[in-house]
Amino acid sequence: MSNHKMAIWQGKSKRKPTGGKYWPSRKKRLSEMGSNPTNTKVSEKATKNLVRTRGANYFTRLITANVANLNLGGGKFKLSKIKTVKQNSANRHFVRMNVITKGAIIETENGLARVTSRPGKDGIINAVLVKA
Repeated sequence: MSNHKMAIWQGKSKRKPTGGKYWPSRKKRLSEMGSNPTNTKVSEKATKNLVRTRGANYFTRLITANVANLNLGGGKFKLSKIKTVKQNSANRHFVRMNVITKGAIIETENGLARVTSRPGKDGIINAVLVKA
């Protein structure tokens, strides 16, 4: 069994639905390469990962998180400790695995909050208080 993983390719298939080949065909391009999902989890310690993108730009991936930047309403914000994930519309198994994505409902010290940022892309968890 090999230890290397296959690359994720987001390009068009070389084959038609019937099984025939598109002609002329071309090779895979680096610009069509994808990556594995981040699946940001709730943990004691927050860890980040810096990822290089096209054009020598960077974005921060949040691997594990312990606090959320909570919008309390009326222009007030507070850093609040995350307890657990209560609901996640992206995948029903993410609740059991404590995976945070945009739109997930998380339980914080201040109550239930909905995540408004993309932790896998933004490197931070911004949330709006739903129920105190």
